[in-house]
Amino acid sequence: MPNIHDIAKKAGVSVSTVSRVLNNYKYVSDEKRKAVQKVIDEWSFAPNRNAIGLIRGETRMIGVIMPYNNNQAFDQMLHGALNRSRELDYSVAVLPTKYDKSKELEYLYMLKNKWLDGVIITSRANDWDQILPYVEYGAVIACEFTEHPEIGCAYIDRYASYVDAFQYLKEKGHAATAFTIARGGESRSTQQTFAAYENVFGSVPDGYVISNCYSFEDGYRAAEKLLSLEDRPTAIFANGDEVAGGIYRYALSNGLAIPHDLAIMGQENQPVGVALDLCSIDHRLVQVGEQAFDLAVRRSRDKVNIPYRILARSSV
Repeated sequence: MPNIHDIAKKAGVSVSTVSRVLNNYKYVSDEKRKAVQKVIDEWSFAPNRNAIGLIRGETRMIGVIMPYNNNQAFDQMLHGALNRSRELDYSVAVLPTKYDKSKELEYLYMLKNKWLDGVIITSRANDWDQILPYVEYGAVIACEFTEHPEIGCAYIDRYASYVDAFQYLKEKGHAATAFTIARGGESRSTQQTFAAYENVFGSVPDGYVISNCYSFEDGYRAAEKLLSLEDRPTAIFANGDEVAGGIYRYALSNGLAIPHDLAIMGQENQPVGVALDLCSIDHRLVQVGEQAFDLAVRRSRDKVNIPYRILARSSV
């Protein structure tokens, strides 16, 4: 297989000229550029991407660390990153972890080895102390607020959004409000949900929290448990519109009228929520992904706050 030295010899130019042509540098004469391109076309030469990256000092690839794919919340952030990657002519590496700490560090090691220009962490398993050493090798961008000055972030004020959501339900007359969560107490968003609930309603009644909710089926299961309580809730705040959709389906199948018998509020303005006209709190996660990607490309350490909104619909 020919290399750039062979191309330089055949085209009658220097190796540095071939390198400039491959990297699309401006300062090459048309005559030399045509000579090099002619040889490349004749030999069907495909340049080594990693070698070009080393020459440029960049790979033009950003890694997106996400615990799961096929999850509406994380998919929305990824969608935002992909939007910007197309506009900026970058590539995206999707790096799923399933919240495996060692897998997450393995992806950060790719940054250290210069296989990536930066990483966007949509949700993390490791503490920041384990992540911080990697910032010297490239951009590390969080999709949550962090006070660490070395790390840029595009984030929503989730605590404030949860307080507003619970306050909205309370103002609609729902003092007996239950909620669903994904991960347990180690999750920052779970901790913020509990804190917001206590801010608005006080202590959480026994049985009013259902964990491990990620899907429509999980929502159905959660509703079955919550609505079988002796002192059952009059409203449920779900941790996603798909989960809320499962709650909605269970309620209807048991003869409950929405919102007269049960109010339902979801999150993230997902298609199922739009279809069922579910009240939802929209954290604008596509915009979070777009802003995070911009920060990664610029290697910025800025903190960008994305405003959320409550979408009032017929389920409350």
